[in-house]
Amino acid sequence: MMNWMKQQAANVAGTAEPIYGASAIQPVAKQAELTPYTELTKKDLTWTELNSTNVETQSFYLMADSGHLAVVQIIYSNVMGVHTTCQFSTKIFYPKSEAKKPLWASDPLSNVDISDDKHNFYADNLAFELSEDGTEYSLKSMTNKKALVNLKVKKSAPGFVVGMNGKSTYGTDSTAPWGSLRHAFWPRNTVTGSITTEDGPVDFTGKGLYIMALQFGKPHHLAKKWNFANFQGNNYSAVMMEFQTPPSYGDTIVNVGGIVKDGEIITASSSNSVTHTRIKGDPDNDWPAPEAVKFVWAGKAKDGKEVSAILEGPLDEKIDRIDIMAEVPSFVKSIVSAAAGTKPYVYQYSPEEHPITLKLKIGDEEITEEGLLFSEATFISA
Repeated sequence: MMNWMKQQAANVAGTAEPIYGASAIQPVAKQAELTPYTELTKKDLTWTELNSTNVETQSFYLMADSGHLAVVQIIYSNVMGVHTTCQFSTKIFYPKSEAKKPLWASDPLSNVDISDDKHNFYADNLAFELSEDGTEYSLKSMTNKKALVNLKVKKSAPGFVVGMNGKSTYGTDSTAPWGSLRHAFWPRNTVTGSITTEDGPVDFTGKGLYIMALQFGKPHHLAKKWNFANFQGNNYSAVMMEFQTPPSYGDTIVNVGGIVKDGEIITASSSNSVTHTRIKGDPDNDWPAPEAVKFVWAGKAKDGKEVSAILEGPLDEKIDRIDIMAEVPSFVKSIVSAAAGTKPYVYQYSPEEHPITLKLKIGDEEITEEGLLFSEATFISA
């Protein structure tokens, strides 16, 4: 009871949490010991609408055949069960040959309406819908004239969560957790449509990654660091999401990821890792922004064969650095602003100068494939 009271006080005040230790987090890796991953069905793709502090997102990472990249995201946030806010954001990264800064558009949403089945999301000037068969998302937005969105994202490989439900939970009583983190993935999709900017339409025909995420609890209480990889090749796609908890939960590392090809999950597991093999740092703060990275996937195929994959190399110059406290919507600031020592930055990369090669091994078969990488390193607190 005392731990629960301390947790509620921390939730309300935004203060640092007590040191509970690693035993107070139940990482999804425990589920994965028995069930490495679970294939997603339509019923797994619903908005949760929790009536307590949480941030729920549905995000699309787009890689156009033209060389343009984009991140399109709907954010649903509730602060302490009192105030709910929704935001729609679009970010376009241009090829280096165009010498343009990223385009950023982010707007609060009004008159939000989520369908009765929790699959479709509507607001003024925005419609986000899942097809009846659960294989395609349609997203249309006129919320910002700088970025008019008209996209369709169709699943070309099965989606998954690691473990039974993709969820890591927080709390000293595992039967009554006070927080959780969940990620669900469609790793490989075909994208059609465009984002129209003030300079004209950008054709986003190409490939994409879709992620549904739910952070139940204050984000800076749940994780202090993040690493993310989205690799898209002609035949294979790979995704990885890793976070490290604050000291209050033992600096525990949790990793989820997988490798797919059209129509098939090759493997998905929690037995993966990320290493920043060379550090560049940031002269404007103390964060050890990476200069080179190594992503390693490990798991088993459905037939029991061992699967491993490595993607490593220089990240080239970052394509953007985000000072979260300067750019995020005000409702997110309200969640983290009272947290001492919290200075979140995101470093985004998509190497063009050096080829990115996924080295995949399935049993005795070795496969190499070049592709495109979009990755992020996020630092929230020490």
